[in-house]
Amino acid sequence: MKTKFLFLLPVLTGVLLTVSWPVNGFTPLIFVALVPLLFVQKYLGDNNKRGMFWYSWLAFLIWNVATTWWIWNSTESGSVMAFVLNSLFIAIVFQLYHLSRKKLFNNKKGAFILLFYWVTWEYIHMNWDLTWSWLNLGNVFASKHMWIQWYEYTGSLGGTMWVIIINLLLFDIISAIMAKAQKVKIIASVGVLLISLIVPLIFSYSIYNNYQEEENPVDVVVVQPNIDPYTEQYSLSYESILDKNLKLAAQKINDSTDFIVFPESALQEDIWEEWLDKSISLRKIKKALSQFPNTTIVIGATTYRLVKDGEKPTNAVRSFTSTLEKYYAFNTAVLIENDQDFQIHHKSKLTPGVEIMPSWWILKPIEKLAIDLGGTTGTLGRESEPVSFISPNKKIGVSPIICYESVYGEFVANSVKLGAGLIFVITNDGWWGDTPGFKQHFLFSVLRAVETRRSVARSANTGISAFINQRGDVIQETPYWKPAVIKETLNANYKLTYYVKNGDYLARISAFVSALLILISFTQGYLRKKKSLA
Repeated sequence: MKTKFLFLLPVLTGVLLTVSWPVNGFTPLIFVALVPLLFVQKYLGDNNKRGMFWYSWLAFLIWNVATTWWIWNSTESGSVMAFVLNSLFIAIVFQLYHLSRKKLFNNKKGAFILLFYWVTWEYIHMNWDLTWSWLNLGNVFASKHMWIQWYEYTGSLGGTMWVIIINLLLFDIISAIMAKAQKVKIIASVGVLLISLIVPLIFSYSIYNNYQEEENPVDVVVVQPNIDPYTEQYSLSYESILDKNLKLAAQKINDSTDFIVFPESALQEDIWEEWLDKSISLRKIKKALSQFPNTTIVIGATTYRLVKDGEKPTNAVRSFTSTLEKYYAFNTAVLIENDQDFQIHHKSKLTPGVEIMPSWWILKPIEKLAIDLGGTTGTLGRESEPVSFISPNKKIGVSPIICYESVYGEFVANSVKLGAGLIFVITNDGWWGDTPGFKQHFLFSVLRAVETRRSVARSANTGISAFINQRGDVIQETPYWKPAVIKETLNANYKLTYYVKNGDYLARISAFVSALLILISFTQGYLRKKKSLA
């Protein structure tokens, strides 16, 4: 194979991955996107040539840059880091697959190894400090929710498996045709491919058409204040920002309203958790609720907490300039009821490069590159476990999901498992401007609705704010970059799906298989080398 053609194949994979991605992509192309890179691996493996890592890095770098280029709008240096590192990690996974296939099967078989390695990687990537799981393959179906109703059993990692299986089967068929294999074998392989592609679709549409929500009405108002995050959010007084939110809510609230959901960063006052009752903003909200005693508010804020005596501080701890005391800053969701104590949830899944920087010694120097989005920067404190708010007045449980947390299926599922009948997503997506970024983020809430069978109320500062039902249908949404307030009656659901009960079990199985494969492949490589030297 000529070097020029070998170079074009990973470029083609990068392009196909990109043009299949939401929001404007042609989704079916995801089922062929990896095939060109698989042929590069076959050629290099069969001919014992090097370069697999660099070819795969090229493919995944193209995909990352062309799909998430909008990160550049909020930070130039941070976006370059995201592009390079994320593609680097996936390239390492592909390189491990390449080496394992060569050592275990002499590159003749073993394509299935990629399935386990990739799923294991996505799971790892969802659970460490440098997490950036925006491009997990299962997310590609966010705009085709009727295709993946079975996510209630598998989560989005089931979609990742589906994508890789179809790509591997197609690669096998094309390879067999090129090798002039027996027609019977080719026909059988085509049959397996069609079954693997069509049966999940039929199953999904059957679930979708037969799914019925039980009547359990909850009246929810969602507010979209449209505060410019680069100017107004930090130039206007916190009182005027709160007033704007409350005036919008007043357009829809009445005696039957159960919840009002405001976005992330709606409260700009510096609120100390030791003195919540002293907060001017929280007291003002309580006073407004006195007119509607049956209404509950969920709202986003920045809060602070002093480090307690004897508490072991983490790398997120901050120091006062004038005293020896230390404190934490949090991205927080607050539940407020007229005659009840405040409930708070600290954001657990922090945005890398903005709210969390690596604590590992080798990467700690890049903490100085923390992206400044106009508010509290550097590493924030975080909740160690998911939280579910339970309204004492209404006896209704809701999952408070802050911004980036909505990317993580198992995290949301664990929150739901604590007693939530609805999901409230509060976010501020205005940092990226009018780009695919805020649209992609919005669609992740559709996946969470399907996985958990929970209706979602989404409040985004600049949009898209929306209501999504238990099937993943968007039943009401707002335009981008316009003040808005919407109201809907959602059905709370307290039944647990298989995925909510079991989480990312596919990843845990894959991790076990991957560990065995890596151990066996490198042990075999060592024994072969030792034998050749004997």
